[in-house]
Amino acid sequence: MTRVGVVGHVEWVEFARVARVPLAGEIVHASEFFSVPAGGGGVAAVQLRRLAGSALFLTALGTGSEGERSAAQLSEDYGVTLHAAPRPGPQRRAFTFVDDLSERTITVLGDRIVPMRADPLPWDALGELDAIYLTGGDADAVRAARAARVLVATARALEPLVAARVRIDVLVGSANDPGERYETGTLDPQPRAIVRTNGGAGGHWELGDAGVEAPWLPTGVTSGDWEAAPLPGPPVDAYGCGDSFAAGLTFGLGAGMMLDDAIALGARCGATCLTGRGPYGAELAEIP
Repeated sequence: MTRVGVVGHVEWVEFARVARVPLAGEIVHASEFFSVPAGGGGVAAVQLRRLAGSALFLTALGTGSEGERSAAQLSEDYGVTLHAAPRPGPQRRAFTFVDDLSERTITVLGDRIVPMRADPLPWDALGELDAIYLTGGDADAVRAARAARVLVATARALEPLVAARVRIDVLVGSANDPGERYETGTLDPQPRAIVRTNGGAGGHWELGDAGVEAPWLPTGVTSGDWEAAPLPGPPVDAYGCGDSFAAGLTFGLGAGMMLDDAIALGARCGATCLTGRGPYGAELAEIP
């Protein structure tokens, strides 16, 4: 059994399905609306739980009603093994339009709430895991997560990654999203590999440091491209595709796959997520 976990954040996300995102001053009517606990950490934790059978999630939650509902749904409805440090005040929220092209447009409300190493959470348990996906935390939380056999992190968490000064196995960023850009050399030491997604065009990976080895890295190859996985159904909602990809990649490396195979699994997770309502309507749960 592959043991996996997430260190990161949760957002209480309200979704509204509309024909298109409204123009300035315009009023539009939603054909559907709903709310779920999501954000990068929440989405990845649920996808990892479905792939591995269980997933440990270390996070922090506000003490208001959205924080309480987030904890209840992630643990009771989605089966995540959740450990959350309390943060006085409201939970970070987000509002998401999903249009007729299945694209999501997100407005975030409040500062990101992340776990800190000083929080009374089971940090020692991270060293027992095969792989961790990190979306947020302080520098000491990054160092604690580094105890796992494989550590994957999002480029959105660059500040604590820079401060931690530990080697990340894979840094996941975006070729399109300015919030997930990574410039080579920003981290010291460099990640073993840098993966950049490009939506329906697939993506590109490259070695961060050609002199560093890992059993899942190909021999004699320093970079590569991949194609997007075929959709298993009509596109519905793009929210969560990127973090579903990262979760699949994390699981694959933790399970002993080579990087190309782990990326292919991540691509399947992202493609499957696109065909469901919200981030949890369709998540990959079986590996061929």
